Amino acid sequence: MFSSNNNDALILNVDDSDGARYAKSRILTRAGFNVIEASNGGDALVRARNDRPALILLDVKLPDINGLEVCRRLKGNPETNTILVLQTSASFIGTADKIRALDGGADNYLVEPIEPDELIANVNALLRLGRVERELREVDRRKDEFLATLAHELRNPLGPIRTALALLRKLDPVVPAMQENARATIGRHTGHLVRLVDDLLDVSRISQGKISLQWERVSLDSFMNSALETSAHVVAERGHALTVTLPQEELWVHGDPVRLSQIIANLLLNAAKFTAPGGAIGISAERHGDHVRIRLADNGIGIAAGSIDTIFGLFEQSGHAPDRVQDGLGIGLSLVRKLVELHGGTVTVQSPGVGLGSTFDVNLPLDLTAAPQAIAQAEPLVGSSKRILVVDDNEDAADTLAELLGLDGHDVRTAYTGAQAIGQTFEFRPDIVFLDIGLPDMSGYDVAGKLRLLEIPQDFQLIALTGYGQEHDRLAALAAGFDDHFAKPVDFGKLATLGLHVGR
Repeated sequence: MFSSNNNDALILNVDDSDGARYAKSRILTRAGFNVIEASNGGDALVRARNDRPALILLDVKLPDINGLEVCRRLKGNPETNTILVLQTSASFIGTADKIRALDGGADNYLVEPIEPDELIANVNALLRLGRVERELREVDRRKDEFLATLAHELRNPLGPIRTALALLRKLDPVVPAMQENARATIGRHTGHLVRLVDDLLDVSRISQGKISLQWERVSLDSFMNSALETSAHVVAERGHALTVTLPQEELWVHGDPVRLSQIIANLLLNAAKFTAPGGAIGISAERHGDHVRIRLADNGIGIAAGSIDTIFGLFEQSGHAPDRVQDGLGIGLSLVRKLVELHGGTVTVQSPGVGLGSTFDVNLPLDLTAAPQAIAQAEPLVGSSKRILVVDDNEDAADTLAELLGLDGHDVRTAYTGAQAIGQTFEFRPDIVFLDIGLPDMSGYDVAGKLRLLEIPQDFQLIALTGYGQEHDRLAALAAGFDDHFAKPVDFGKLATLGLHVGR
């Protein structure tokens, strides 16, 4: 009667009635499914975790745990939340019962008695849905792997470019204006590439819930000024008139200072990009009750009415300035919205139409707690020479960083393999080791473990300097024995925390 190739689909049939359970299992078995059984909710939860069925046929009325609660627990557990649940009942047959089951996470709801053909059709439909969901999850996983690999491959050449530029400025600080303009161009566009890579990874991390905010009490002035500094060169380059109006009173927000600055900088860069040269951009902030509203208005290309609702979508762009080809990846505004929402705020946009400019409003909750007393912090030691080992299989990256650090009077050596790093550390006894993760003979994690086992004083700082810059990469580095994790290209500001002021 039934024809289906379902030998690979495991179904857990849960029902406390021996007769009903037998009838449903027989129908499913004859249709080619592999069926296991449970007669109560507790056993169903255990079998779901241990056997990982593709689908659970779950009766509502069970002797120990209500089937609706069993479904809720299954869907709330990361180990079992992808298992499909087909809820059934002969007692709870009203519309409200079905709604309650579906709201609780059930993938479908059938009222008993169920015709065999109807049961098989519903099971097959849910399994098809499950296959599509698994394929989408696999595509998403591969996308994230691709982005991580892409970021690593892009960061590797960006590292020596940025370091070589700093080295040139150290070697010859005073150069003709044309030469300095060329250096500044290299620096700006290197920074732009770094931001694009970081934005791609940020979107991926946020969509997976893997981004972690460094929460603290942040003054409005501090993150606004940081954003203005970040975007100043683009605004100036395009000849825009920028007006800034900030409140006289000191306002505070509870959030991540880097991400808050990123929100405003992305909006400013977006306005600069989509406003013709010589245009006007205004940014202001004012308090509204227990929130602060940050408004950014421009007289740029504006937004068509049909695009207002989609402008914050991933990879979405609404037109482009007439003097520029369409540039960017269309992820800046999507990232803005996600970061604002993570801070408990909202972002909206209005535009009278194409060619009439646009206005973005960011509303963030204020931190109204009393300001903590400032604690004096010791200045990092500057000027003391350190022994430094730079380990990287990219010889350009290792050599340029070593040369740059050497110009500041540090004793620097390089290694290009894990074995060389171990030998050099034992012989040289460095104060700081910058260690790449992707080495040709062994991973940086393995090298770190071996360095920590050397019979030498373990007072050196071990820093992962790598193109792998996601949060799980940082955690893996710390677990392997590293003291810190720096993403390529090296941020000279982070080097300053080690007393290495190479950007001076």
